[in-house]
Amino acid sequence: MATIALDAMGGDFGPEVVIPAAVHVIKKHSDIRIILVGDESRLRDCAKQHSIDLDKHFEMQHASQVVEMHEDPRHAVRKKKDSSMRVAINMVKEGRAQAAVSAGNTGALMATAKFVLKTLPGIDRPAICTTIPSYGGHTHMLDLGANVDSSAEQLFQFAVMGSVLAEAIDSTHSPKIGLLNIGSEDGKGNAQVKEADKLLQKGTFNYIGYVEGDDIYSDKVDVVVCDGFVGNISLKTMEGVAKMIATMMREEFNKSILSKLAGLIAWPVLSRFKKRVDPRMYNGASMLGLTNIVIKSHGGADVLSYANAIEIALLEVEKSVPDHIRESMAPLLNDGDESTNENGSGKTNLKVVSEAVKTEKNPLETEA
Repeated sequence: MATIALDAMGGDFGPEVVIPAAVHVIKKHSDIRIILVGDESRLRDCAKQHSIDLDKHFEMQHASQVVEMHEDPRHAVRKKKDSSMRVAINMVKEGRAQAAVSAGNTGALMATAKFVLKTLPGIDRPAICTTIPSYGGHTHMLDLGANVDSSAEQLFQFAVMGSVLAEAIDSTHSPKIGLLNIGSEDGKGNAQVKEADKLLQKGTFNYIGYVEGDDIYSDKVDVVVCDGFVGNISLKTMEGVAKMIATMMREEFNKSILSKLAGLIAWPVLSRFKKRVDPRMYNGASMLGLTNIVIKSHGGADVLSYANAIEIALLEVEKSVPDHIRESMAPLLNDGDESTNENGSGKTNLKVVSEAVKTEKNPLETEA
């Protein structure tokens, strides 16, 4: 039986969204346990307003503090030790829950999760990974903001984690991995991207090379890898374009009686299209690279959107995603016997390969 701890106070709406979303999920999955973490009196008041019997459906864990949406992550880690966010993550560490879900402050959630749970062996930093609609169904993309600057080795680690996630969640054999760049030709991109490309070519997964922004939505690639700076800008741009298109379509269909009639006729098609690209159905970003499962919901999520984040947590628990990442990283680690490495050093095999890549002569350079 999977147990999920919910930061019931996080996000723009707190328990007003979290409790109904949890009810929505538990009606579909009678074999799961959900623990609501937060101010118990406020949780009970909110449940009463929605005519929800908390004791019948859930367990509760009181937490006296709340991490605010714009709070400094360092302050949250140091001073908010009894916050609903921290307590939910502590429950995962203690084995009382298999996953935590929060719509709270992203920076604070990442900092707290990394501090409490730690990263898996071989993973320098966790990465935020989300699912984006595409022609072929959907694409996984990481990192989306956890790491503004990422080294080539870290981009390689992101590729490993993304490949594992796609294979576990989608049952996709040998998912196609692409490195986001400003062009698909060799020689393009910054130093980190070029070095990461060389590293990825030496990996055991299905690396297809560079991909561009428009490839994110195609069926060309299953996992798109980038640093958090590029990824976050890309994600926010997607969200902005989607909102603009939706607003423009509403304006056009409301301009006249004829356009309203056209909208009515087109409604079945528009409804199907909306369902395919509905951001609520893609809510729930995975914080990959941690020893346990933490899912970040959008801060402004509604009930359906937050419920989808819980569903993602359940799926990752079922598929044991952190364990699979650990297994995939194991061949890249030094097992403790320095003699097992070709150069006799105690570094990870990935670092050895990375240093070898750095010493390779650039084919574009010519001798003076």
